[in-house]
Amino acid sequence: MGEFRRSIDSIILGRKTYEFGLNHGARFEESPKHYVFSRNPAALVAAPGVEFVTEPPAEFAKRLKEQNTGKNVWMMGSATLIGTFVDEGLIDEFIIHVIPKFIGEGIPLLPPRHREIELKLQSCKPFDDGVVRLHYVPG
Repeated sequence: MGEFRRSIDSIILGRKTYEFGLNHGARFEESPKHYVFSRNPAALVAAPGVEFVTEPPAEFAKRLKEQNTGKNVWMMGSATLIGTFVDEGLIDEFIIHVIPKFIGEGIPLLPPRHREIELKLQSCKPFDDGVVRLHYVPG
């Protein structure tokens, strides 16, 4: 995970993921920059290195690329937010870590909606702890 984290220059979170992190001791530092999408950012506590975003995802993605800080972006949490980026064709690749543990319920990667996304496998890397990293590009 350390190598992966060092390759990231921006992290995008939804409000609930951000608040969960704050409540559970997550560190939000200046690097990488954290962008939190929220309809009501005035109600949130700002941690160092966090910028609240209210603009539409396409406008935000354009701004991030223009700032040259949107090369390697990690999206964490918020199936709705990720779904919006997917629907607008703003995600270049998916790196998904499969953790060897079945859970009865959880948070979906994408919200329920009729959509089908073809993916092409780029690589598959198993780790000693049983985690498998799958790297896909939309196809």
